[in-house]
Amino acid sequence: MSARQRIPLLTAVLAAALAATPALATPFAVRLGQASIALDTPPGFSDAAFTGSPRVLEMAESLTSASNRVLLFGITDADLRRFTVGDTPELRRYMIAVTPRSLERRQVSVNDFERYVAEVTRGLDPPQPESTDYRTFLKGRSPGHPALLAELSRAPALLSILQGARLSAEEKEFWWEKSAPGYYLLSTTTLLRLRERALSLSVFTGYESPADLEWIKSTTKRWVEELLRLNRR
Repeated sequence: MSARQRIPLLTAVLAAALAATPALATPFAVRLGQASIALDTPPGFSDAAFTGSPRVLEMAESLTSASNRVLLFGITDADLRRFTVGDTPELRRYMIAVTPRSLERRQVSVNDFERYVAEVTRGLDPPQPESTDYRTFLKGRSPGHPALLAELSRAPALLSILQGARLSAEEKEFWWEKSAPGYYLLSTTTLLRLRERALSLSVFTGYESPADLEWIKSTTKRWVEELLRLNRR
């Protein structure tokens, strides 16, 4: 399925699946082997995967590797409302939580998690200097090739990074139909060890102004902190 085909398909599927379903952004549990992990979306977002629609899951899985299992696909409450009345969603901001299938049913030790982090980050260039103007930097890069912009947080059981990309013409049509020339995308990836399980959290936003950069950094931090709180023993 091409990128240009996905948005109309997802719109039709969710409009039918969600028409009679209220948006409830409340914590829920997922089972990973013998462990129960509590998940939630940040304020202003809802989990679209709760519909159980195979096609919604297909959309979510297009955002991650086939080696991962999707646990949560968060879209804005405004986009959820657009879906329910059949309007085209913006999908300008969204998020996903996944777990590696190879570790899903295993207790993940500190060493296991370090190997997982090394595997995910292998081949990444060093982050950019703090003084970098990200939009200027991304403007000079080839479309469709994400670049590591910054390391946001690092701890024994956590790594959070910020990436950015300049989108190609086809990708711009997919992510946001009203995009201006030279449209950019920001994303964060947070690798997290929770209750001896490995999770990967990703947040995405269009990048038009410094406000988008501040939003994605603060939202990522708040989401991680909330999941840590929910899963505290």
